[in-house]
Amino acid sequence: MSTSPRILIVDDDSGQRSLLDSFLRGQGFATLLVDSGERALETLRQEDIALMISDVRMPGLSGLETLRQARQHHAALPVLLVTAYADIREAVGAMRDGAVNYLAKPIDLDELLASVQQALGLSRTALLPADTDRLLPDHLVAESPLMRAIIRDVALIAPSDSRVLLTGESGTGKELVADLLHAWSLRAAGPLVKVNCAAIPETLLESELFGHERGAFTGAHAQRIGRFEEASEGTIFLDEIAEMSPQLQAKLLRVTQDGHFQRIGANRELQTRARILAASNRNLDEEVRASRFREDLFYRLNVVEMYIPPLRERREDILPLANRFMAEFAGGRSRFSEAAAACLQNFSWPGNVRQLRNAMERAALLSRGELILPEHFPAPVRATGSQPRVAVLADAQQLDEVERDAILQSLRKHDFNRTETARALGISRRALLYKLQRFEKLGYATHQP
Repeated sequence: MSTSPRILIVDDDSGQRSLLDSFLRGQGFATLLVDSGERALETLRQEDIALMISDVRMPGLSGLETLRQARQHHAALPVLLVTAYADIREAVGAMRDGAVNYLAKPIDLDELLASVQQALGLSRTALLPADTDRLLPDHLVAESPLMRAIIRDVALIAPSDSRVLLTGESGTGKELVADLLHAWSLRAAGPLVKVNCAAIPETLLESELFGHERGAFTGAHAQRIGRFEEASEGTIFLDEIAEMSPQLQAKLLRVTQDGHFQRIGANRELQTRARILAASNRNLDEEVRASRFREDLFYRLNVVEMYIPPLRERREDILPLANRFMAEFAGGRSRFSEAAAACLQNFSWPGNVRQLRNAMERAALLSRGELILPEHFPAPVRATGSQPRVAVLADAQQLDEVERDAILQSLRKHDFNRTETARALGISRRALLYKLQRFEKLGYATHQP
């Protein structure tokens, strides 16, 4: 772009502001950031702004009221509203007050760029993938289009301080993506502190996260520094976040709001600057609806959602991953027979990458580092090799077609509204977007005609 339109970003959430700022500046736009509707109106009086992007729910002036007051003196100013599910009806109603579009949380960066370009009257261009291949660590395999899309998103999101929620089945590689988000961030020199919320007893998890003072409870013989304090200049990764109790969720909410917390038994507050990454193998939308997970905490953590697809949906990664694991366990001396390779490709891998790694460790031991045969695999993997490959592929293709038809039918039923479609299908919006990207490459229409 030959010019740099100035975009005003209005949000009381620093993580959301950081995400929008780093992404839009990376696309060649100039940005101004404010944390309230009042400051937005003041900025509009003093600066030349081409577009305003505003959250709907903010303390003081809401995004809707900010929009109405801005319209009184800036009738032609394009405005995009950012909204959670609960606010969507209000956001749609705000279109009558002059909003040109709304974006549902968590924001999809492709959709954001397209909306900004449309609002500013710029030609729509595809979001180019970042040149990240040379930066990928050796242990991360991304041969499939789905994984390459994820790596591109990581490159765009990592430089911001935005909170990221990683979702997907167990064993898909959420922790590896968290590693990459930290390594490519501006906090890379700081610590990456990992906490598995499911592996620590509930009675100890609060102390693990926030620390405690000497004598705070029986057995507290010395002061303990908590993980949030330890990660203050870096990143904290909260794995299996859905396992956290409601009481501890309430305390975590405070940290996500302003960084403040207290050690157990302490009177004074501490503050952490740690960036929060969280992960869950559960559908947190369903957990919220079932009142097992706090809705306000969900939206705080879910500034950006990254869905890591299962291995069966990215079969291009199976053999490269298997070869990498065999290089680790057998020193690169092993190779797969044609029948063994067919077993690997045919199997559905319900345990995902973790299960594949375990199977390769077993094969390396049984083959003594030589030719890998089907007999060296666990029985369920070995059994797929006895099925004709054509039949296996036909069954997989039929399942893919059933899923595709169901998704496209639901998309049309909901007038191509991706948020409502995802809710109706019971999957995350990000998961739906990845599937639609795959359908588009196959030539199917996923947008309103």
